Formats: sequence, C-alpha cells, structure tokens
Amino acid sequence: MKRYIAILLGLMAVMTASAQFDPQIGQYMYLPTAYNPAAAGEGDLMKVAGAHRMQYVDISNAPMSTWFSFSSPFVIGKTSHGAGVRFLNDRYGLFTTQSLYAQYAYRQKLGKGYLSIGVDLGFVNVGFKGDSVNLSKMGDDYHEANDEAIPTGSKSGMKFDMGLGLYYCTPVWWVGASYSHVTRPKIDWSDGTSGVEQKVTLVGTMYVAGGYHFRLKNYREWVLTPSAMVMSDFVSWDVNLTLMCDYKDRYRWGLGYRIAGSVNILLGVDIISGLQLGYSCELPTNELLLESYGSHEIYLAYGFDILKPKRTNKYKSIRYL
Repeated sequence: MKRYIAILLGLMAVMTASAQFDPQIGQYMYLPTAYNPAAAGEGDLMKVAGAHRMQYVDISNAPMSTWFSFSSPFVIGKTSHGAGVRFLNDRYGLFTTQSLYAQYAYRQKLGKGYLSIGVDLGFVNVGFKGDSVNLSKMGDDYHEANDEAIPTGSKSGMKFDMGLGLYYCTPVWWVGASYSHVTRPKIDWSDGTSGVEQKVTLVGTMYVAGGYHFRLKNYREWVLTPSAMVMSDFVSWDVNLTLMCDYKDRYRWGLGYRIAGSVNILLGVDIISGLQLGYSCELPTNELLLESYGSHEIYLAYGFDILKPKRTNKYKSIRYL
C-alpha cells in the first residue's frame, strides 16, 4: 500500500494543469460519491449530502453546479456492500447538463479498512441554448452569421452513461481512483435536414484523490488532514491540494491550491451530531480575479443510522468513522 501512495504522490508532482473537465469540486474530500461510485457506503452510516457551487461570480454565463447524493452500507450474509444515487445539475455558458446515476460498491475488508470497487449506471442529458447565440455581433472574420454547425434553437439529448471506481478507506487515511463517462456518450442534436452534424461527445475524466488524518501527539483535539485530487482527460491535467485543520472533530478550516490558478479558503462545522455544514471561497490567481468575485461553494450533509439506533448522546462525526 505504501508503494501505491508513493506512485500517487509522484504523479501529482509532475502534472501540470490547464483545463476544467467535469464540474470542479472544492470540497471533494467530503463528497467522494460525486466522482467515485466506489465510495458509496463509506463508513457505517447512511448519508445524504448536497453541494452547490457558483463559479466566477459576476461573470455572465459562468458555471453553476449542484450535486446531490444518498448512499448507505448494507450487508448480505457475510459480505459488505454500498449503494446509493447521485444527481448533478450543471450549467456552463450556453450548455446544460443533468445526470442521474445509481451507484453500487462491493466492499472487502482489507487490513484496517475496506477496499471497494464501484460502478455508476445512469443517464446524462446535455442541452444547448442555441437561441441565445448571436454570431452577427462577434465582429470578426472567423465567425459566420449563419453557422450550420451551431443549433439555432434550444436542443437537448439523453444517453446512457457509466462510471467505474476503486476506493480504500481506513479511520486514518483514504485513497481512490475513478473514471467517468466510460461509454463516451454522444449527444446528437442534428435534425436530419441540414446535412450538418450537431453533436457533442462527453470525454471521460480520471480522478485520483486521497488524504491522511494526522492527530497531533500532544494536542489530541487537533487533526491535520492534507489531501489532494488529480483530474485528467489524458490531454490536460488539474491538481487540487488541500490542508484542513479540525478541532474536536467538529470545527474545520483550511487552505487549498489549484494548479490551474486559484487558492481556496475552506470553513466547516458539525452543527449537531451527524449534521455537517461546509463553505469554500476559491479566488483566481490570474486576471479573472479582476473580473469576478471568485467561486463560492456550500456543502451540507447528514449521516444517520436508522437500522441500528443507539441510545447515546456521544458526539459522532460523519467524516471520522
């Protein structure tokens, strides 16, 4: 396992970033099922989670994304499993994406944790607001006023989609890898009359993420958690590095750095036992800082166990299981 961690850190050290693929997630460490189906059923609690991200606030048609997920562990005989659903609503420019997936993970006890293999199965719908395009105002020689390759009205299409993932989690550290859009869905908006293809193909994105919890020896109420996420479509890369500080397993704050060009400030609190609230503010380190108010993301999750109710008032965090 140490060899795998060393390889992962080595890859992170040599990668460069230049693009965004699937929607960015600033608080990726708290919403692993948004990009890795093998994380379904992590821990011993049912979990409902959601996040909303407004990117590059004050820029017209900037990306805006909403995630929702529910997952739960369950046991069949002597085998452990996880299952859930996840939903994404994403808007970027004149494009919109809605996707709904059922998630399943097979969990195998390994060492001090569980190794899981998971799958996403569902549908993705991609739309384009062609009636909002006005090429006549571009004022250059590259764009034609009537480009048959661009839809003139609002278009949308739905296709089957699939994702795969691996995930290993212990009470101290976690690491996972996943790949979205395995089926490379092709959304065709052509009406069959112009003879010009109007389509978009969703290219798969690879995610590799991991983190480690360091509980300070002489200050047991404090925990430092460095983590990292790598995203790639094997053409371009993006790397997100984060350091979180937890106090009493309840109050959190931290800093993040995205190699594509931004810094991230993160805050969080567990309001009551099992109810977790998080916020992040991501500020560009390039010229975009002069044009927007940064990117803002809010996260809310609740972990509960209705199958095995426990008569206790002891506080329990859904992150540290």
